[in-house]
Amino acid sequence: MTRTRASSAHYLTATRFALLEHLRNRFAMVLAVLFIPGWTSLVYRIVSERDVTFLLRASGEWVTAPGDRLSFLPAALNTVTAIIGFMMFTVTFRSSRFDQRLTMAGYPRGALIAAKLTALLVVAALICAYTTALICLHWTPKQPIALWLSLFCAAMAYGGIGVMLGAVLRGELEGMFSMIMISIVDTTLQSPFVNPAGDNDLIRYLPSYGTMQSGMSAAFLSSSPLPHLLLEALWFIGAITAAGVAFKINTRDRSGARVGPVRTRFGTTAGDRTRRA
Repeated sequence: MTRTRASSAHYLTATRFALLEHLRNRFAMVLAVLFIPGWTSLVYRIVSERDVTFLLRASGEWVTAPGDRLSFLPAALNTVTAIIGFMMFTVTFRSSRFDQRLTMAGYPRGALIAAKLTALLVVAALICAYTTALICLHWTPKQPIALWLSLFCAAMAYGGIGVMLGAVLRGELEGMFSMIMISIVDTTLQSPFVNPAGDNDLIRYLPSYGTMQSGMSAAFLSSSPLPHLLLEALWFIGAITAAGVAFKINTRDRSGARVGPVRTRFGTTAGDRTRRA
């Protein structure tokens, strides 16, 4: 019982600090509050209302939709995934050394990882709800809740990728650049304007393929291929698994590491003397 209470206390404390860390990221907060409505509204107003016909691979049918509405989902998906990925990368990257000191002092790794995932879930749910509400201000999707779920799954997948990059990469600039470029390439190649036929099987392996298919269905059709969102779950599990392995390696105790073979005047190496001690 005492151990369970201690684990709960560790988890709640780590979660509180993880959420506070997101709130302190003012640049990300500004992007979420201002850039999402600004960018999506700009795309909606600039793109022509002329109908565009594209192939929805999930159902195998051709769908016709107004161009301005059709452009809204890729724009929203691009901003949501880039911002969520950027937020999770920044928090993971900046807290890596502090996490290492905590684990060396006895703080459980599981509580730290669970706290980051909880913060990701909360942030992704709120930002995707905000984005869905913005979409509904411009036009009413066929299935708003299913559309929110699609965006949420993509946000979770990219949040996992952000955590993975934060645990693996050693430079903040390269991490942010990688996060932005992955999101741009992903959403651009799947956009009905760029690839209306969607006739290349490689797009199935892109991180937000499941979200694009289910999101387009939720926006313009009465049926939604929700099983496609399992693809987002696979991306999330793979990214978090890689991040967990990197996190464990980065936070391991190196105090007992071997010292290099430096000769002393007594004829033994410094490494030998350390091991004997």
